[in-house]
Amino acid sequence: MYLKSLELSGFKSFAKKSTLEFNDRVTAIVGPNGSGKSNVAEAFRFVLGEQSIKSMRGTRTEDLIFNGGESSPRANRASVKLVFDNAPHGGTGGRLLNIDFDEVAIERVIHRDSLSEYFINGSHVRLRDIVELLSGAHIGASGHHIISQGEADRILNANVRERREMVEDALGLKIYQYKREESERKLGRTRENMDKVESLRKEIAPHIKFLKKQVERVEKTIALREELRNIYKEYLARESRYLDQAEKTLALEGAAPKRDLERLDRELAQAKKVLEASHHRDARSAELISLEAKLKSAREARDEASRSVGRIEGEVGSLEKMLGREKASAAALAATVEYSKVKTLVDKVDELLGDMTAVPKIRELLRGFLASIKDSKSENRASEIEKELVLLQSRKKEADHEIKTRESELSTLSDKYTALQKEIEKEKDSSRDAEKAMFRIMAEENEVRGRLSVIRLREDKLKLEREDFKRELGEGAGLIGREITSYETAGEYPAEERRAQEERRREIEKIKVRLEDQGGVSPDDVMKEFKETSERDEFLARELVDLERSAESLTNLIKELEEKLDTLFSEGIAKINKQFKEFFALMFGGGEASLTVTREKKRKRGGAALSDEEMAQIGLAEGIEASEEPEEEETELGVGIHVNLPRKKIKALEMLSGGERALTSIALLFAISQVNPPPFIILDETDAALDEANSKKYGDMVENLSKHSQLIVITHNRETMSRAGVLYGVTMGREGFSKLLSIAFNEAVAVAK
Repeated sequence: MYLKSLELSGFKSFAKKSTLEFNDRVTAIVGPNGSGKSNVAEAFRFVLGEQSIKSMRGTRTEDLIFNGGESSPRANRASVKLVFDNAPHGGTGGRLLNIDFDEVAIERVIHRDSLSEYFINGSHVRLRDIVELLSGAHIGASGHHIISQGEADRILNANVRERREMVEDALGLKIYQYKREESERKLGRTRENMDKVESLRKEIAPHIKFLKKQVERVEKTIALREELRNIYKEYLARESRYLDQAEKTLALEGAAPKRDLERLDRELAQAKKVLEASHHRDARSAELISLEAKLKSAREARDEASRSVGRIEGEVGSLEKMLGREKASAAALAATVEYSKVKTLVDKVDELLGDMTAVPKIRELLRGFLASIKDSKSENRASEIEKELVLLQSRKKEADHEIKTRESELSTLSDKYTALQKEIEKEKDSSRDAEKAMFRIMAEENEVRGRLSVIRLREDKLKLEREDFKRELGEGAGLIGREITSYETAGEYPAEERRAQEERRREIEKIKVRLEDQGGVSPDDVMKEFKETSERDEFLARELVDLERSAESLTNLIKELEEKLDTLFSEGIAKINKQFKEFFALMFGGGEASLTVTREKKRKRGGAALSDEEMAQIGLAEGIEASEEPEEEETELGVGIHVNLPRKKIKALEMLSGGERALTSIALLFAISQVNPPPFIILDETDAALDEANSKKYGDMVENLSKHSQLIVITHNRETMSRAGVLYGVTMGREGFSKLLSIAFNEAVAVAK
């Protein structure tokens, strides 16, 4: 026996705590009408989770709480506790309820504020926990194991859909239906989540597309930077070797002329000393010394002017390179699509509008916009460089004029020097030898100074190139990074390499212009945002794949559950029919009875499913022709009942008498209960309509059922009472609440007689 006891407190007519112990296979509850004995059956429905107040003969929650009597105050709460013996039974050692307790107490408490609470062994739980725990043992709030007087006939009066639900409940299919419904809800939520994920991916798709273009620009910029880094390092390495080698070469070339100039200065000083010490000094010696000083001064002035021209030419060359870069950058800007479009627009507006009144204002606005686009930093810098070039050209002209002046002066002095030299050549004395030596020294010195002047010009040019190199180095470090300075400086620099170096320089300038044309997008920020957005999209894509898999899994599960439900339902119908046929023949002394599976067509109109009968009524009301095609059509599974009484040509349920209906419903309910025998069955006056002969058959069936399920029988029938092992009597006195009396079986038989 699984059912141990039922405890009622404040439930309906049971004002005080009342306990029924179930120690026998059959327990009968008897009592006069109005004593509250049927409240025991309703207490079972209540504690097992019944939510319909109407099925427990009430209209609101308060109707289930004791409302007071003449001498008893009303209760504020009602509770029912059902205790199960959950110790392992049978050879398999299985438990009735899937919970690891030998005794399980299920309790439900309600309050007058409609609050409902559920407990399992004193722990607060949800209704769903109660339902899931009991469904595993084929126990529910209502159904085949709680059969009231009206319940017996209900299965015959029910329509095919309701009868199918009753059969499914009896077969224990609710648990699978709950799982299917839960899976369908999960599938619905999964599809909603799929829609949300797809919507999110659609939202970020344009941004990803934009960022992808930005990343392509960044990657192109990175590639250009890498190309520039390689060319720059090669250029800087070779330029450094060129400058170092040129400095060494100039140092070597200038060493000999400097030594010669020092020697000549010493010889010239000696010659002057001889002339000054000579007693035969005359005006020509003084003139020679003066002429030598003038020539020296004129040559130094000419050399200084030449060096100035060299420096100016170096600066001009450097500025011309910068100007080329800035003009190329400005040209790149002018070649952009936006500028071309605006310029084309301005030109077209000028041609269409002609001399209309609005032309000056529109032209001013458009030209101003065009000027704002065209006015770039590159053009401003180019303009400044051009101004500097004009200034340098002016300085160069002045320096060139200075050179010509000094050359003319040198030419005049050289002519005098030559004439004086010829005169001195005619003289033969020692002073004349000194004078001739001075002429020779001065001529040689003039040649040496010319060579040194050329070398100094080359040094000045090299110095400018060195400064240009340092500026280039700083610019490259700003564009590429400090690692650009880690170039190889060792090695020779062939003379023919200079042309290749110029090619590298032009290529560097082209790449710089292309880099500037790429814009000022921050590569790190773009790559970071693209990475984060792409990872977000990939995460959503993975989520979508997971959701699709989950949806597919749920769809397959729903399909499997539906197939299982169909299989179990078909097998259950076959088992019920076998028992139904036997019980029907036992009750009627022959005949046949069976359940039949039907499929009723349903039509959807305005989103609601309608039966054929409802559709026909609507069609007549609205004048719809019978041949008109319905919008949608579906079928619904139902259960019909077929009977064939012995010795009578009665096959329709509507033709059965009241007694025949009672016997048929009892046979069917008992047959249903035998397919998956529940641990207990409550029979609430289901034998009320039976005569004495049929009561005996009913009693035999009760004894047969007690072999499979524990029975609680509420009855007035003496025959049924005689089959019980324990009787509980329910009485109600003047206090207005129900009381329990327990009577042993032998005493119960005496009372019944």
